[in-house]
Amino acid sequence: MTSASIKSASGPARRTVVAAAGAAGLSVALTACGGSDDDSSSSSSSAGAAGSAGGTAAASTGGTSGGDNGAAGAALTKTADIPEGGGKVFGSEKVVVTQPTAGTYKAFSAVCTHAGCAVKSISDGVINCPCHNSNFSIADGSVKSGPARKPLPEVPIKVSGDSITLA
Repeated sequence: MTSASIKSASGPARRTVVAAAGAAGLSVALTACGGSDDDSSSSSSSAGAAGSAGGTAAASTGGTSGGDNGAAGAALTKTADIPEGGGKVFGSEKVVVTQPTAGTYKAFSAVCTHAGCAVKSISDGVINCPCHNSNFSIADGSVKSGPARKPLPEVPIKVSGDSITLA
């Protein structure tokens, strides 16, 4: 009989530990994949899309869409450093700058709209997020493949001579 009481005493404690670990893991997963920012990014995306309709040298002259992107006027790079048909990710500024066609420079938030991961690379005309393999267009930030459903918000930049700065 004593072995039965020992089993029941150790059983619930083990279950409690496993349940707590599972709940903590679920909480982290839900936080990472949560969609609470979707409403704010959709309004930013539509504002960015409206502001970019006529610009070729600058991404947008409207309001900032990323909020956490570097300070306005901060020098990012030289135009020669952004390859035609490609781009470059600036992790500390949370910005990705692209050149979809010769002389046209665009900038987008480097934060994936799916789970908030940082995009890491640009290849074959798309901005790549390594977390869940979402891909975005270098021309307009639109989703090329998911799970992301919303485009990368545009970030206003200024191209002056051979210098690209945050607007």
